[in-house]
Amino acid sequence: MLTVMPIPAFQDNYIWVLRQDTQDRVAVVDPGDADPVIAWLEQENLTLDTILVTHHHKDHTGGLQALTERYAPQVYGPNNEAIPGILHRVGEGDECRVLGRRFEVYAVPGHTLDHIAFHAPGTPGLLFAGDTLFSGGCGRLFEGSPLQMQESLAKFDALPEDTLVFAAHEYTLANLAFAAAAEPDNAIRDSYRAECRKARDLDRPTLPTTLGRERQINPFLRIGDPGLLETLRQQGPVDDDATAFATLRAWKDRF
Repeated sequence: MLTVMPIPAFQDNYIWVLRQDTQDRVAVVDPGDADPVIAWLEQENLTLDTILVTHHHKDHTGGLQALTERYAPQVYGPNNEAIPGILHRVGEGDECRVLGRRFEVYAVPGHTLDHIAFHAPGTPGLLFAGDTLFSGGCGRLFEGSPLQMQESLAKFDALPEDTLVFAAHEYTLANLAFAAAAEPDNAIRDSYRAECRKARDLDRPTLPTTLGRERQINPFLRIGDPGLLETLRQQGPVDDDATAFATLRAWKDRF
C-alpha cells in the first residue's frame, strides 16, 4: 500500500513523501529544501528512490542537487532545461512508475508555463498538484494566463470526486477567507473552514483535500454558481466563464 505524508519546509511548504509499506525506498515531491528530507530519511533509515518535480520555482527545486548527489534517485520533471538534475523530462500524456504505481502526467500551465502535475489513478486516486490547485484556491499566475489556469483546473475537475489532492502549500485558511468573501452563503465551506481552523490550532495539515470537497467550497471550481457570479459582478466582467474566472483571479490577487 502506498502511503503519503508531509515533510514541512520553509514557512508553509509541504514536501510530500510516498512510501510503500514493504519497501525501504521512498519518493518525494517538490523538495525545495534537502535538509528536512535527509533528516527524515536518516531518522527512518530509508533511502530516496524517486523525485517528482512539478515546476521550476526554487521552493520546489532547491533541494534537488543535494538529494541527487547523495542518493542518485530517478528524477521526473518538466521539460525545462532551466531545472538541473532532471533525468526524465515529461509532459502531457506521459506516464511514469513510482514505487510500483503508475502515474499520469498532466501539463497544467498557469502558475508557471512549465507546470505539470502527477496523478496516480486508483481508489482513491492521488493528485500531486504543486501550485496549481490548493484547498479553497488556485495558484497565482506568475507566467500563464487566466484561461490557461482555468483549462488546467478543468483537467483536475474531470477526475473522480474521491481523488486526494496533495497541494504544495498550507494556504487553506487564507484561501477560505477569500472564498467566504466571494461566495458568502456556502454552509459547507463554513463547516470546512471551522475544521481547518481546529487542525491548524493543533499544528496539523489541512491537506490532503478531495476533489469532491473542492467542488463544493473552492470558488475557482465553482465559476458557474449563481451566488458567486452575483458577487463577482461587483468586481469586474462576468460575460462568460473565461472572463468570470479572470475577474475572480484578479480579485484574489488584491484581496
